[in-house]
Amino acid sequence: MTLLAGKVALVTGASAPNGIGRAIAHALAASGASVVVTDVAGDFIAGDEVYDKTLLLHALVEDIEHNGSSALGLTLDVTNSRDIDQCVEATQARFGRIDILVNNAGSIVGADNFLSTTAEQWEASFRVNVLGPMLLSKKVIPLMRDNGGGRIINIGSTGSLGAEAGFGAYTAMKHALAGLTKTLAAEFGVDGILCNTVCPGYINTDMHRAANTRLAGEHGISVEKMKQQRYARVAVRDAGTPQDVASAVVYLAGPDSVYVTGINLPVSGGVPFGI
Repeated sequence: MTLLAGKVALVTGASAPNGIGRAIAHALAASGASVVVTDVAGDFIAGDEVYDKTLLLHALVEDIEHNGSSALGLTLDVTNSRDIDQCVEATQARFGRIDILVNNAGSIVGADNFLSTTAEQWEASFRVNVLGPMLLSKKVIPLMRDNGGGRIINIGSTGSLGAEAGFGAYTAMKHALAGLTKTLAAEFGVDGILCNTVCPGYINTDMHRAANTRLAGEHGISVEKMKQQRYARVAVRDAGTPQDVASAVVYLAGPDSVYVTGINLPVSGGVPFGI
């Protein structure tokens, strides 16, 4: 598929084995884009399994290249300006441009009851969920403008649109991310740079499974019972997949969305947004 042939995409937070970022990277590559995949160094813990994020990125690059697309894996802390400079420079050196930025890296620090969260957790959540996308966008926008335009796609949440009890700082920061999207859309549409937010609902990722486990423990019920209770509010009565989110990203990155900017696109199976 050559929908995005000749385009270069940078995707943050792409290492998780069952994550949205990995699905987005594969979908963009399958649509013809060259893809730079990044994540912060360290371990990724999913249940009883512990993975090295750098090794996960290498495996992702190998998968993409095995399928016939070009890819580059880079370690990136999105809260570190020096890391961002080095990442963008390496991308420019390899591919010469950046057409699509997907700010997917996020943190569930502070996803807890309001009175249980600390100021330090709120600050940590802000740095990853809001400051990181801002810093990357600020670095990439001048390059996009020089190339005649581009796409910035922020991965928010249905928590960008409403609130569900028990997610404190995370919900507040996803609202802020949606505000950043609208600011960039308003300021840089004249330069051909479109910016949108994709708002996943209950997506079957490791992060979502961890949230189900935590909530089940807090309510003293089984994980299966908690899933039934949460999914009862979803029109399709089930969680979605990372590929569902990736499909929305490909649409917003591609030629069929040239008149779409500043939106919050729910990929939620019809889940209500809370308050």
